[in-house]
Amino acid sequence: MSSTDLEQEHPLDLESKRVSVKKPEQRFDTQGEMPGAQRVHTAMVNFVKDFGATSAAYMESCVHCGQCAEACHFYVQTGDPKYTPIWKLEPFKQAYKREAGPFSFLYKALGLKRKVTVEELQEWQELLYDSCTMCGRCTMICPMGIDIATLVGQARHAMFQAGLVPHELWAVAERAEREGSPLGATASVFEDRIEWMGDEHEVEMRVDEDEADVLITMSSIEIQKYPESMAAVAKVMNHLGLKWTFRTDGYEATNFGMLSGNTAWQKDMTKKIVEAAKKVGAHTVILPECGHAYGALRWQGANMMGEPLPFKVRHISEFLAEQVNNGRLKVKQVDSSVTFHDPCQVSRRGGATQAPRDVMKALGMELRETQDTGDYNWCCGGGGGVITIHRADRLRYKAFEIKMEQIEKAGGEMLLTSCSNCRQNFDDSQEHFHWDKTMHSLLELVADNLVEN
Repeated sequence: MSSTDLEQEHPLDLESKRVSVKKPEQRFDTQGEMPGAQRVHTAMVNFVKDFGATSAAYMESCVHCGQCAEACHFYVQTGDPKYTPIWKLEPFKQAYKREAGPFSFLYKALGLKRKVTVEELQEWQELLYDSCTMCGRCTMICPMGIDIATLVGQARHAMFQAGLVPHELWAVAERAEREGSPLGATASVFEDRIEWMGDEHEVEMRVDEDEADVLITMSSIEIQKYPESMAAVAKVMNHLGLKWTFRTDGYEATNFGMLSGNTAWQKDMTKKIVEAAKKVGAHTVILPECGHAYGALRWQGANMMGEPLPFKVRHISEFLAEQVNNGRLKVKQVDSSVTFHDPCQVSRRGGATQAPRDVMKALGMELRETQDTGDYNWCCGGGGGVITIHRADRLRYKAFEIKMEQIEKAGGEMLLTSCSNCRQNFDDSQEHFHWDKTMHSLLELVADNLVEN
């Protein structure tokens, strides 16, 4: 079901820009021809296979306090207990207790934990994919320190192996593996876009240099929807006088292998960037305004490759902050108040919360924070692959209402973020709700306000 299928019952005032929508028909997507019993066995085996002592401790630690529920935008906006974060792991918790836990023999003997059924896994497909962005707000709130977001990621690994991934998410992940980009931004498309942006903005675009200190990567959303970001990063790099390059053999930072749950595809996407960086001798790889790309390479890249990465990994907002703070990057003053949307995977899950604030301070902007901000910021609702799943539109728009209320109360004249996926969700939701707020790019704002040497 697409967003155009959603039916508004009435336009609103700001309480307002809320809509009522028809609930979509329930749909479960499958890949492959394996029978139901085999899907269940495959899912459970692969989930337990991912387990280590830490994950086992998580499974044993939940005290059912309910605090994670109040941290989840999907639960808060619907009030439906099935969207409680820890409940999203229930089939896998059952499997752990029955098959791998310290008292598994007792659970099986007394029938305390029954076998998981394929019908349950079909129902849980919505909970693990449609209604979880793996934003980590539940993880941060949990008093027992359970990393629920990571456990959901592990559960997705099992669901992928069982062929139980939402079709749209599976399709873009498969396309990325086959073509090198989930949205069709192949190497030739990328080159064409670079040439176009270079000509339009009259900026030198360096491509496929044999040697470079800095490798610049982009996301497919930027290449296809926000190509000005390519010109923006080139302006900044040239302004700083750095030896940098794009590489057509390692440009795509988007990693739908990670979002879909296929670790082999995740590794393949990571490997392309790593090998391109090694080829040119880069000491730094800069990731684009993309949240999950940051997590995929910076925090999971070494594990995927089985060895330390031979270069520094920086999100573009971190890089800009470093250059501003060391005095190398001078920017003009921007006479505007601003409200910043913290991308979950860059800020809360990635640790780069202060970086964009340093950049906005250098720009002289008056920062008007939302009530819950920084590491506590509410997710926009479109991350984790959710924005690709059309049947999840109803939930995604419902979750986005939190953002509209936050931003209206904060009152910034300009909206900024450092994640193109968030920006896409803002743009789509702006159109859906007929909202008068437009999200902008931190990188593009910096590039437009460089002080010439």
